[in-house]
Amino acid sequence: MDPLFINKEKIAALLPMNECIGIMEKTFRALACGEIGQPLRNVMWLPGKKGLLGMMPGHAAGLGIMGIKVITVFHSNREKGLPSHQGVVILFDANNGQPLMIFDALEITAIRTAAASAAATKLLSRDDSATLAIIGSGEQARRHIEAILLVRKIKQVNVWSRTEENAVQLVDEMTGKYNIPFHVKKTVKQAVEAADIICTVTSSKEPVVRGEWIAKGTHINAVGSSTAAARELDTEVILKSKLFTDCYESLFNEAGDFLVPEKEGALPDAHVKAEIGEVLAGVKKGREKEDEITLFKSLGIAAEDIFSAWHIYKKLVTDN
Repeated sequence: MDPLFINKEKIAALLPMNECIGIMEKTFRALACGEIGQPLRNVMWLPGKKGLLGMMPGHAAGLGIMGIKVITVFHSNREKGLPSHQGVVILFDANNGQPLMIFDALEITAIRTAAASAAATKLLSRDDSATLAIIGSGEQARRHIEAILLVRKIKQVNVWSRTEENAVQLVDEMTGKYNIPFHVKKTVKQAVEAADIICTVTSSKEPVVRGEWIAKGTHINAVGSSTAAARELDTEVILKSKLFTDCYESLFNEAGDFLVPEKEGALPDAHVKAEIGEVLAGVKKGREKEDEITLFKSLGIAAEDIFSAWHIYKKLVTDN
């Protein structure tokens, strides 16, 4: 049978956020147990850096599958009315190499990225966390609101965006969807200073959140940057936090939030406490005190895409 292409509408129906949070927990445990092989993502830039082709392969031994996410990034597409990011996830049988199914990469990425943050939030944030700050107003802002509300009893959401009009639009949209108050904040400081959970989902290359604004006991999900030179958090945030990540290799090669302070001589590799999977597996400790600041640096790894695609594939095969 020829591999089927699964579009975003089918993915949204077959990969609901609450299920994907559980899938991410399984993914991180499998990584901690050495069941996943995945090289660093490989990027091919086009001449003049007008666009890139990114490739993220991985092998999940426990599932008997392998796969790859292939994604293009063309930032000028916004002027043409096209998405800046486009791509596919391809799933293969690891026993014989047979292609199994092809999926829209953007929908899987959108869901699993927020689900990974929610899994980390469930594990690291205080149980009584009630105020959520969302820094950014794009697709991941919406997804993170959905995901975090599934794991914590949030009573208020603060939103900041570089473009205030976008923040207002997001708040209007979310207010109609959830029965809790949403507030647009004029500054990042106002958004985060009283927050229990902070999610940074911007495209900023320079820090937008400063350590002096972060209250004790806060949990932070840093999601927006995934290159060595870009960061959303200043050095003080990293120094004040217990730092966790999805994958050590990705952090030490791709996370500007960590690498820039490290190059400044501000912190050693040992500042990283654990991969999330190690905490889930009980190998390493997570939050130990109520007043600790915990930080999950999310890079996004191939295993997250593969486990999500496998979940959808199994549903489709069972139904047929």
